[in-house]
Amino acid sequence: MNLAPLTQRFVLHFGEMGSRWGINRTVGQIYALLYVSPRALNADDIGEALAFSRSNVSMGLKELQSWNLVRLQHLPNDRREYFQAPEDVWAIFRTLAEERRKREIDPTLSMLRDALMEQPSAPDDIHAQERMKQMHDLIELMTGWLADVQKMDSATLVSLMKMGAKVQKLLEVKDKVASTVKAGLTGRAAAPRLAAATANVPEENNRS
Repeated sequence: MNLAPLTQRFVLHFGEMGSRWGINRTVGQIYALLYVSPRALNADDIGEALAFSRSNVSMGLKELQSWNLVRLQHLPNDRREYFQAPEDVWAIFRTLAEERRKREIDPTLSMLRDALMEQPSAPDDIHAQERMKQMHDLIELMTGWLADVQKMDSATLVSLMKMGAKVQKLLEVKDKVASTVKAGLTGRAAAPRLAAATANVPEENNRS
């Protein structure tokens, strides 16, 4: 199984980038190959294409399975195991985000929660706990956002990403409206300011 030039370049790049993402070169190349392959591949196919030993392929596939990044398949009248990456790139994104949360964020969040339960007396520890509280609140906010993202379908995720600066504009409008209401303006006095605040809301947000 010889790799086409473009495929080979993609596979080699993923191998080189693997160490920066916390995976080794072998795992990176195996995943890249499965991602662009038009069909499911078995361990022999992968080893031949990448010139890897059977043991390296086996370990790489186990690592990818532990991350839920490949699917195991069986073909009729074939006892070998075949592997394929999910076709939906957003499903891959959600899986990666969830796995990294469980492996990297949850342990830190657990430690911070335990630390915030303590009642330090030393000034340095009191200051440290205040800093930990800030980190805890940020992580909680981010994980809450991630949980909401995980519930979205792919089409909604694409729409969210495309909104870009429109989200910032909408938040600015919200702040202006909140300021107007807080000032206690009512009736005719409030109308001009509310109209001005909402004048530049993106058209699609007005429709919703």
